[in-house]
Amino acid sequence: MIALALGVAMDAFAVAIVVGASPHNVGFAPTFRISFHFGLFQFLMPVLGWFLGSKVAGYVQFFDHWIAFVLLFWIGGKMVYSGYRGESELSVRDPSRKGQLILLSLATSLDALAVGFSLNLLKVDIWTPSVLMGVVTALLSYVGMRFGKYLGKSSGRWMTALGGLVLCGIGVKVLLEHLCG
Repeated sequence: MIALALGVAMDAFAVAIVVGASPHNVGFAPTFRISFHFGLFQFLMPVLGWFLGSKVAGYVQFFDHWIAFVLLFWIGGKMVYSGYRGESELSVRDPSRKGQLILLSLATSLDALAVGFSLNLLKVDIWTPSVLMGVVTALLSYVGMRFGKYLGKSSGRWMTALGGLVLCGIGVKVLLEHLCG
């Protein structure tokens, strides 16, 4: 179960590093928001997948990787554009707030939805694995945010652009894993 929780938390960890390097995310509040929301979504999505079970698993698994790809690529592209243009820190949107926070939380937890489908098919109780996935993701997201903050101190707008490229890369990775694997 711990290996499963670590596996589904890795995308959230990578995204947290990128968000932590953003110029906005220097305090406790953004770190808490990212850690809490990533953990919450990583807890809720397998529960949702488990309850939906095999009835809709085939339909959602057909396009979930496309949703994650589009969300990550869209947010990453905006970050690359902002970093490239050298927009002031005030004009670059804080990815730990509002819509971007929800989109990032959703994009990093879609694989947990599929885990919930699988656990239902295997007749495994959902609560222990879901709590474990949520807690591990929240903790790794916290560590990722702190590490990203350390990285972002020295590089400013270029870290924003690089972070955007990383998000785009994670989106491509998710897409290729599902198309080729």
